[in-house]
Amino acid sequence: QVQLVESGGGLVQAGGSLRLSCAASGLTFSNYGMGWFRQAPGKERAFVAAINWSGSSTTYADSVKGRFTSSRDNAKNTVYLQMNSLKPEDTAVYYCAARRLGITTTPGPNPYWGQGTQVTVSS
Repeated sequence: QVQLVESGGGLVQAGGSLRLSCAASGLTFSNYGMGWFRQAPGKERAFVAAINWSGSSTTYADSVKGRFTSSRDNAKNTVYLQMNSLKPEDTAVYYCAARRLGITTTPGPNPYWGQGTQVTVSS
């Protein structure tokens, strides 16, 4: 059974930083692309970042490019999202996702999801 468990969310002031982690189990982690999505109240779940199986390739939403960085440690079965220069509009529940063939920027085709971690950025 695949499990993805996010951690690291919290309350931070605008301009601050947070690092999210997503620990995976029940899958061969190095065979999976991993990604991050977020969902703000009243909005649809939206793509944030993706990283390929080896960590050699990353993709970001335009809204976070230059501020967020995704990385992974295949020895620890963990993917990270370093978030810098946070803005109030980054406030959302952040979800980790996994897909063997690589993350799609639309949520639907990604089969595995974590439970989410809340990130709140105050102005």
